[in-house]
Amino acid sequence: MGSFELRLPDIVVVTGTASGLGLEVARQLLQSNCQVVGVDMAPSALESDTRYQQVTGSIADTGTWNRVVDLLDAQASATLGLVTCAAILDVGTVPEATAQRIERTMSVNVTGTALGMAIIIPRMEANGGGAIVAVASVNATLAEQQLAIYNASKAAVRQLARTAALDHARRGIRINVLSPGPMMAGLSSDTSRAPPTAPGSWRAGQIDSRKAASSRQARSPKQHCFSCQMGQRHSLAQTSSPMVD
Repeated sequence: MGSFELRLPDIVVVTGTASGLGLEVARQLLQSNCQVVGVDMAPSALESDTRYQQVTGSIADTGTWNRVVDLLDAQASATLGLVTCAAILDVGTVPEATAQRIERTMSVNVTGTALGMAIIIPRMEANGGGAIVAVASVNATLAEQQLAIYNASKAAVRQLARTAALDHARRGIRINVLSPGPMMAGLSSDTSRAPPTAPGSWRAGQIDSRKAASSRQARSPKQHCFSCQMGQRHSLAQTSSPMVD
């Protein structure tokens, strides 16, 4: 019987490493002896690890990615990986969404993911290949109430990754989509903590997790759930486990 070996990249760029999924992914990669370049607007608890390097800035800013490139180019022969965990979420209906909120969500969730791929893919191709995991959501394909803008952004991430996978497969680039359900981390974590009262005290992209968690059930009544209207084939409860495209 044949055998195969799973080999992780030498360096993995992970976005959203200050909290939640990004923090946990980066921690697991470090434990697997990978070097990690973390990208976030806030400091990461991993910065004391000598194999971790932090780039502080918005993933929607090309200047941030230029600093990532500087770190990668210092080790040009290393194999590369990319995991795009950073995201923001605002709860509300479409009429409640302002142009500023829509732009912010799309800028981080979609533009930030695309810029990361645009920077990393050419370097992967120069090295003979690489692996990318784009984090979307089960809501990229299923509707959940009061999350229209977030859901649309995650659907865009899914199609962005699927198309880029076709464009670059012949050059050794593997791109997969991870579509998690609700997680007690990051955007949905610490539901017992009251939101701060000082203006501007929320970190960019952070939500009132108590509001999001307490309203999830109320936002998904069976008689109004789009996926239930389609023959009751799906429900959020049935799709809460992570899926991979």
